[in-house]
Formats: sequence, C-alpha cells, structure tokens
Amino acid sequence: MKYGGQVSGRDAELSVEREGLRLGSRFVDFADVSALRPINHRVFVDTLSGEQIEISMLGFSYDGFWEELTGCFGKRSLEALFVEEEQLMLCEGEYVLPGESGRAAIALYPDAVCILPQTRSAVRIPLCYAQELRLDGYLLTIAMRSGSRYTVGRMGYDTKPFAERAENCAARVKKQRAQALAAVPLAEPFTEKGLFRTKQAEHCWNAAFGRGVCALEFFTGEDAATYLYRFSEPRVLFLAQLEEAAEAVGEHREIIYLPDAQIAEKPLYRMAVDRSPAVRFLRERSDGRLIHSAHHAERLREYLRG
Repeated sequence: MKYGGQVSGRDAELSVEREGLRLGSRFVDFADVSALRPINHRVFVDTLSGEQIEISMLGFSYDGFWEELTGCFGKRSLEALFVEEEQLMLCEGEYVLPGESGRAAIALYPDAVCILPQTRSAVRIPLCYAQELRLDGYLLTIAMRSGSRYTVGRMGYDTKPFAERAENCAARVKKQRAQALAAVPLAEPFTEKGLFRTKQAEHCWNAAFGRGVCALEFFTGEDAATYLYRFSEPRVLFLAQLEEAAEAVGEHREIIYLPDAQIAEKPLYRMAVDRSPAVRFLRERSDGRLIHSAHHAERLREYLRG
C-alpha cells in the first residue's frame, strides 16, 4: 500500500516493502535500521549510520502505516534469524534483554521463542538449550545453558498459555533432539557431536579440541567441511556457546566464513550479523577452514596439536 506524507519536512510517497521502506525515490533497507520510534503521530527511523529520518503528516493513515511497517520489520528480522518453523503463538508483551527492555511482539515456535522489538535487538531463543523456564507471576524467565537469560511476559490472558506451551515445546524438542543425536556417529579425533536444527536430523556436526582450538566438521547431505576456531574461555563454556551458535546458524554456513566485503553486499546477511550474537560468535572466533583433500587428516592433527 502507498501512503502520502512527509519525509524530513518534504512531501513524499511512501510504501513499506518486504525488505525495507521506500521514501519517494529513496529506499531504506531494514538491514540498515537500528530502531523504529513512534512519537506524536510521527515515525522516526534511526539508522545504523546515525541518521534519523522523520516521517510525518500521515493523517488517518498513520495507524495503518505503523502497523505495516513494524509487521514487515519483524518478519524481516525473523528471516535474518533464520526462523524456519511454523509460528504457534504471537502475543504482545514485555521483554528484558541484556541492556534493553520494553514491549514487543513475542512469538512461539516449536523450537524457539522469538522477541521482536522495534529495534535491532530481535532475538531467537532455542528451546533445546533452555536450562530452565520459570513463570514467576506474569513473567517467564528462560535461562540458557550458556548462561544467557531472557524474560518475557505481561501478555494479558496469553501469559500462562504461552508459558505452558513454551515448556511443552522445550520438553518435546529436547526429546526429539536427543533421539536424533544418539544416531550421529563420532570418529577419532572428534569427541563432541551436535545437530543444527532439530527437524533436520540428517545434518550434523562433530567437534575436536586442542589447546584453545576447535575443529568443527559440518555434515550437510553429501557435503562436508572443516571449520577452525580459537577460543580463550573455558572449554565447557565455549562448547555451550558453540552448540547454541551452530543451532542458530543452521545450514547457512557461508555466513560464517564470507569476508566482510561480501557480507556487506547481502542485506539479509548484514542483518543477521548485526542481529545475531551467535553469528558474530562464529565469525569472531573463526580461524579459517580446512579443505578436504588427501592431506586433510594430517593437517587436522597438526592444527589440533598446535
């Protein structure tokens, strides 16, 4: 739908598109947006570059414009977080993230809870790695094995049903994941194993460790690749973070190794790097890849020995 209004005091035709906002002849990609703010029937679009775009004079179209804008922004954030399964519940409630709190759309999926604020802080919380889900009054706290904590709640009559369904989803996905993981083989020198997304049990990974280094072998169908990482934190903490990160990225493994210049050319990947701590975790600790060849096993042993 097209809207009439003003952009920074100048008349313009506006439209909300799947990947961003068209303001007259200008297109603002959602990948470049840090926040959307409604103030006195005006909409402020804050960008990652520090620019503040003011949209005003929308008249009776204001509510419809804001609803479409935030809805498309949320859907694009879900794409950047690689959310793939069918949505079970969508509510509006309060949230608390590290360094941020407010009200937002909160969605439940069979394998995750997603918080979708009108900022760049959208997050997908994988329920398979939830150590505890605790409903205290009107607030649901989700504690992760890696130490992260998230709080959602005050969704009105939806609060208790949301919490109950989230707990059921967590129990179900953990059981499914354990059953699928039991069938994943391990071979020397690999000592740890995992899945990407639970519903794709045939795609898995093995991990081998040296002193401050890790080799992660990705198996996706007929393809395999070895990704190398360096870390300084305790191995048990690195492994917990690695498990969550591999689950978050799923099969989108090229986002791990593409150089920044190529990431910049892909708006969805730019958005994923900006939105997802898991993606940044893998990219920041990346120490390259080992190409599969006749000398692969020897080079892998040399890397793990340091």
